[in-house]
Amino acid sequence: MTQALVTLLASVPDPGATLPPPADAGTTDPWGEDQQLALYLCYELHYRAFSGVDAAWEWHPAVLGLRRVLEEAFLDALRAETGTVAPLAEQLGELLLEPADGEGPSYFLLRDGERWQAREYLVLRSLYHLKEADPQSWVIPRLHGAAQAALVAVQFDEYGAGHPDRTHSRLFAEMMADLDLDGSYGRYLDVVPAPALAVVNLMSLFALHRAHRGALVGQFAGVEITSSPGSARLAAALERLGAGPAGTRFYQEHVEADAVHEQLMRRGVIDALLEDEPALEGDIAFGLAASLLLDERLAEHALTHWKRNSSALLAPVPVA
Repeated sequence: MTQALVTLLASVPDPGATLPPPADAGTTDPWGEDQQLALYLCYELHYRAFSGVDAAWEWHPAVLGLRRVLEEAFLDALRAETGTVAPLAEQLGELLLEPADGEGPSYFLLRDGERWQAREYLVLRSLYHLKEADPQSWVIPRLHGAAQAALVAVQFDEYGAGHPDRTHSRLFAEMMADLDLDGSYGRYLDVVPAPALAVVNLMSLFALHRAHRGALVGQFAGVEITSSPGSARLAAALERLGAGPAGTRFYQEHVEADAVHEQLMRRGVIDALLEDEPALEGDIAFGLAASLLLDERLAEHALTHWKRNSSALLAPVPVA
């Protein structure tokens, strides 16, 4: 299916062009490489797109039709995996509790990680962090009043508070270069596996549909609330593994910034949004739960491979 999509995007737009549905292409697994990559390609047309791809494909009915089928399958899988979603207040309360001996990539890299595993972690996260926080910007015109103002305050920091050299995407690219990786946008798309694609696809799915604005707020809140302590561990891990100042600046920036963003998201965005639109509480809770689920799936994927001393990528990456 992905091959058919790439072939179509490389051609001159034809109003009558069509794409086979996933089932006809032999693809039925919403978590699989083919469907997640195809969905990512559809979404990327709304960001920086691809060299040589005509801009008219962004809103072509064939691409949008395929995207809709992929989105529905992805959402069905997410709802099945999350099951009965816990109340929003309960989820937010649990996120504020830091476990004494937690699991996850940040703990592993700090305690036992090797440099090659740290490099792979940056590759796995690069598809989002090199566009941080573009997906969340789609929700700005879909909010209003106090919630919109608070979210814009968070985004202002994400984009460097008016300083291009401090945008988070640039800091991440500089960190990759410090660890002998190529920080070019989308450079490692070919080697990033489905669990990492799904994390970014979730943001794009919520961001591009007004109906999912509450879910996008929940996703963003989950990131900001959990980021600060995890960033501190990752900064310490990278320093232990020989990273220079540029190799730790990204996560050090998030230790301080996201401690403030956590309050802005909880009080300024969520509370204000629910005051205006209380019916969105369930959507916010679902977005938060779905985001945590995909982060856990990616963490499990990476740790399973690393503990076997094998690559978590589709192919190991050489030194840039």
